[in-house]
Amino acid sequence: MKRAALAAAACALSLTACSAESGTDENAKPESSPSSAQAKQGSPAERLAKLMVTDADLDGETVQELDPQFLFAKSPDEVTADKPVCAPLAYAMNQLPLGEAEADLARYTSTGTTATYIALAAYGTDGDAESAMAGLSKAIDSCGDGFTAKANGNTSPYDSVAAEKASTAGDETLAFKSTMTFQGASHVLRTQAVRSGDVIAVYFAVNGSAIANAQPSEAQLAKPVVGTQNGKLG
Repeated sequence: MKRAALAAAACALSLTACSAESGTDENAKPESSPSSAQAKQGSPAERLAKLMVTDADLDGETVQELDPQFLFAKSPDEVTADKPVCAPLAYAMNQLPLGEAEADLARYTSTGTTATYIALAAYGTDGDAESAMAGLSKAIDSCGDGFTAKANGNTSPYDSVAAEKASTAGDETLAFKSTMTFQGASHVLRTQAVRSGDVIAVYFAVNGSAIANAQPSEAQLAKPVVGTQNGKLG
């Protein structure tokens, strides 16, 4: 996706089209006492850096860092929702970690005019990852008629949210589509979350070019990217 399209979509959508990289170092929380297996894998941030897909993992895809100038929020604490139960949906669609993550990292790839965002988050050993997924599941079930998210003076309204069936992956999988309207054009955005042990991967797809040009769109996640990333999670 061209940079101009990303920029225009970011200005139009605030939360959806072009969030910035979740700052792993800035967002990293004090680590809980790691298990022996985790200790061998390094810090949460180091683990995520190793788990994130790279160009070498994908055939013809380029994995890119998110541009800081499109950052809507640096942390979930900066985001509010008119329906608090819906907040995890906003986090998921903006590459912000769900629940109480110890570290997070985000990248994106582009296929044609559609971008697929990948956000990884590492959690402690006391069920934090499971709790994060439970919060997202509740949000999907509770926010069918839409919600509005705000951060740093910007507003992003979503018209609807609906659960979708996702292929089995990891220990737990959730998927949903959301809709929004901009300049009279309707857009379908797609999100999938996969938990593998104490790591959650959230994938988000948006057609920024269509949004920037006020053309209807229905984004689809890039299956090769999602499949490869899930494979690296184990």
